[in-house]
Amino acid sequence: MSVLSNRLKEARNRAGYKQIEAAKRIGISNGTLSGYEREYRDPDTETLEKMAEVYDVSIDWLLGRSNKPGLSEDEEFQAFANNPELQRFYEELPKSDEEDLEKLRAMWEIIKKKK
Repeated sequence: MSVLSNRLKEARNRAGYKQIEAAKRIGISNGTLSGYEREYRDPDTETLEKMAEVYDVSIDWLLGRSNKPGLSEDEEFQAFANNPELQRFYEELPKSDEEDLEKLRAMWEIIKKKK
């Protein structure tokens, strides 16, 4: 079996999904997912991205280019930076006055302490 098919199955199992549940979350049929896991076919780029997201692993790990299943620091930053919900924050933060930035820093410290 290929690295991809093995890792797709491993990632699904690690995430705790049955094949049919994972297929629904990814937006593909159970037969299609089965084909990927049994090396009958390869996913397209969009599907591979969705699988990595659903399974919370990196695409590099799925493809065998990394031995670390989680996202690399760069991948985590890119995922964070590309989040459309944060776009307003990115745009407004540089325009904020120092008093608002201090409030934000204080709130961040409170959030970090709760963890």
